[in-house]
Amino acid sequence: MAEAPTPEDLDIVAAQLGRSPRGTRAIGHRCPCGNPDVVETAPRLDDGTPFPTLYYLTCPHATAACSRLESAGVMRDMQERLSTDPELAKRYAEAHQDYLDRRTAIEDVPEIARVSAGGMPDRVKCLHVHLGHALAAGPGVNPFGDEVRDAIGPYWSGGSCVSRSALSADDH
Repeated sequence: MAEAPTPEDLDIVAAQLGRSPRGTRAIGHRCPCGNPDVVETAPRLDDGTPFPTLYYLTCPHATAACSRLESAGVMRDMQERLSTDPELAKRYAEAHQDYLDRRTAIEDVPEIARVSAGGMPDRVKCLHVHLGHALAAGPGVNPFGDEVRDAIGPYWSGGSCVSRSALSADDH
């Protein structure tokens, strides 16, 4: 269940991204270390810009792991499977609809009404988006997000990406 971000959460996300986050409305998922690793972004940013990416992966460890999979050609393999496996295509289309439904429940933005993220429902692109969706929505919702989560394993095992104590020390 998404929760409102605290000021400390927003500081952590800014440190993870190397910039201030835009449109963060909730924490979509937390890493086992306690830091946010997925944020929910408002469907319309403060300046009025439509923003289709509801689930934004923020953890640098998870982001790097997704990038390694993309570089290894995993998206190409997923796309091939999508075009040859009708059951997988059905589940992927359902993930697309889930994404749209969750975003529309927050705010209906007509300009992006049929646009989800990550290439859904016909293409596979941006594994970061799929992992963010899978972490926020839970297992069984986004088949490719679940595969990415399984493939990257415990991305947090090398330690926290942002030290809360270091952030606190910077404030003093």
